[in-house]
Amino acid sequence: MTWTPAKLTALKDRFDGCDGADMFTPRNREIADRIFSSGGRRPAPYAGIPSLLDAPLLDLNGAEWQELQIALFGAPMDLGVTNRNGARFGPRALRSIERVGPYNDALDCAPIHEMRVADIGDVPFQSRFDLQQSHRDIESHIGRLIDAGVAPLMVGGDHSVSHPALRAVGRQGAVGMIHIDAHCDTAGSYEGEKFHHGGPFRNAVLDGVLDPERTIQIGIRGAAGYIWEFSEISGMTIVQARDISEHKLQDIISLARETVGDGPTYLSFDIDSLDPAFAPGTGTPEVGGLTTREAMTLIRGMKGLDIIGGDVVEVAPAYDPTTNTAQNGAQMLFEILSVMQFSPSLKPL
Repeated sequence: MTWTPAKLTALKDRFDGCDGADMFTPRNREIADRIFSSGGRRPAPYAGIPSLLDAPLLDLNGAEWQELQIALFGAPMDLGVTNRNGARFGPRALRSIERVGPYNDALDCAPIHEMRVADIGDVPFQSRFDLQQSHRDIESHIGRLIDAGVAPLMVGGDHSVSHPALRAVGRQGAVGMIHIDAHCDTAGSYEGEKFHHGGPFRNAVLDGVLDPERTIQIGIRGAAGYIWEFSEISGMTIVQARDISEHKLQDIISLARETVGDGPTYLSFDIDSLDPAFAPGTGTPEVGGLTTREAMTLIRGMKGLDIIGGDVVEVAPAYDPTTNTAQNGAQMLFEILSVMQFSPSLKPL
């Protein structure tokens, strides 16, 4: 093959005068038509009121929720932490990330533009001091979404917020779960408190809203392994971080898909599943974690499963002046949203 003046002329004839929205491949044109306005214009990512993944903002009163397929929202609460606090600022930090998406090249979708998605604000907590009341507020909030046929996608907050989320999505029957984390989060009571961020999934199983035999926990590591015996005894599948490598990722994806099957499944992503090199801004960092590429591959591998809701939790931005933790948290939120676009139970347009 030789580059020739004729080939250059042909390219000039085709592309001179085109703007950023002018595409020739049908699928590319379809995506561009959704994202660009006339003249190749797109909103500046750093302008306007920030929202999760730059989704449209909807009023918190719920009057327009019926129109949505998926609702993004924050749960700025970290009353359940056992180490460093600050995850209450996670939703605000993810909203400040000005450029994630809008196109997912691996899954060939633009979820904000191809679904009815909105940022509906934050859970209206009744108290900033009461952990159990905050959990009731989350459960009630998500329950309203489910009653409207809307799938919830939440940004925490500490990982204790996943327990009330599962109580809401699993109220008609126990659901499965794909859980990507450094910790199993199936510990018992600490100092008289069982609703901390180290125990949401024990609580959910014992409440009958999480099926442990349809639960897989990926990325587990750290010196607290002896605490998580509930996961093994209850029948959860555990993939330790030390067993994850590039050539094993597809096997792990296959195991996850086999574990949860075709039933309703919740996807919970704790930012501390990533190695602290990628996400230092979290309350309980553990070395030896996932890379961002591994985490994205894992989430993308869940395309086609019945993902009925999910969360990204434990982003504590104060411990990361680079903002990389929030950037990676927003990216994982985008990946979960993208996978949810292919969920068989998604409300039709």
